[in-house]
Amino acid sequence: MESIKIYVEDLLSMTGLTGTIIPVLRYVSMVLMAVLLAWLSDWLCRRLFVPLVLKLTAKTEFDWDDKLFNRSVLVSACHIVPAIVIWQLLPLVFYQYPVVFDILKRLTGIYITVMTTRTLVCFINAFQGFESEGRRSNMEQYARSFSSVVKIILLFLATIVVIAIIFNKNPLTLIAGLGAMSAVLLLVFQDSITGLVAGIRLTSNDMLRKGDWITVEKAGVNGNVEDMTLTTVKVRNFDNTIVTISPKTLINESFQNWKGMQESEGRRVNRRVSYDVHSVRIIDEALRQHLIDKGYFKETELEGREVNLTLFRRYMERYIASREDVNEQMTHFVTEDEAGANGIPVEFYFFLKHKKWEDYEHHMSDIFDIIYATSNEFGLSVHQYFPKN
Repeated sequence: MESIKIYVEDLLSMTGLTGTIIPVLRYVSMVLMAVLLAWLSDWLCRRLFVPLVLKLTAKTEFDWDDKLFNRSVLVSACHIVPAIVIWQLLPLVFYQYPVVFDILKRLTGIYITVMTTRTLVCFINAFQGFESEGRRSNMEQYARSFSSVVKIILLFLATIVVIAIIFNKNPLTLIAGLGAMSAVLLLVFQDSITGLVAGIRLTSNDMLRKGDWITVEKAGVNGNVEDMTLTTVKVRNFDNTIVTISPKTLINESFQNWKGMQESEGRRVNRRVSYDVHSVRIIDEALRQHLIDKGYFKETELEGREVNLTLFRRYMERYIASREDVNEQMTHFVTEDEAGANGIPVEFYFFLKHKKWEDYEHHMSDIFDIIYATSNEFGLSVHQYFPKN
């Protein structure tokens, strides 16, 4: 340390300078040298080290190194290097100014702590690149929840270290003294704690994954899960609006997950059409012959007293089962409910092979168009209510 001081003073003396200006210029020179070395270390790290690592990871056959050691992680790590250089040079520059040395040492320590924490957070975020597209597996969701917990712990520890540096205390002493503040900490992190517990329940019971289509009527949610964190579940509704709800809400209240339908062999259709009671009758000879001529029934099938609504239900069951877009292996029937003020409700229950929303709606509409058009062929009238003005 003394030799460096003497060496700098000798260089300044060679320029012909004398007197009290020598110590001043010596400190200025050493400060500029420290800043220059710090900047040079950062430049070399970003210009040489980062490209070299990226090229090495790109040449490997594995994908994990490309994602873990990405540019964001490496650049963040490079920002720590100049602070370490300054940390090492501070005793050489400010050894005669203990107050300035102590302040700069603490500021440098805080910077190193913050940047190290930032680098670790970037490294943890890199794990998200391992997620598969579409629905997120249980292991991926566990890893994401665990990563969120680790980030919270890192930020908490970094805060403790920064406070310890500011007040020149041992971090372990501060951590030991947090027992009395446990109630305050539980209050501050209650959302994260309850979110973590709720997220673990959602994941362990396979209740929800990224990519699932869910419906929560009270929250106005009807769309696909885009992301799940400790405290929020982000859903993109089908109108492209984004709704965020807490995992605790999903646990405490009921929600509908359409995953079972998407993985099944068909999507259910369950609709009712009401018919006018006065249009239900025993078929006469004209209607009997009309149904035979139209090919709805064979002559041998209409030998007794038949009711047009019964024949209509029987025909629609056969028609629905014959369609290629209907899964006939799953439950399908046409039945009627108790008559009321709005006529006789006839229930149509079957499963479509097309589960995609737009295809499902189109095929269901095609079937009910046939139902409405065929009703008149059987002498049935769809009940319509026209309120008086």
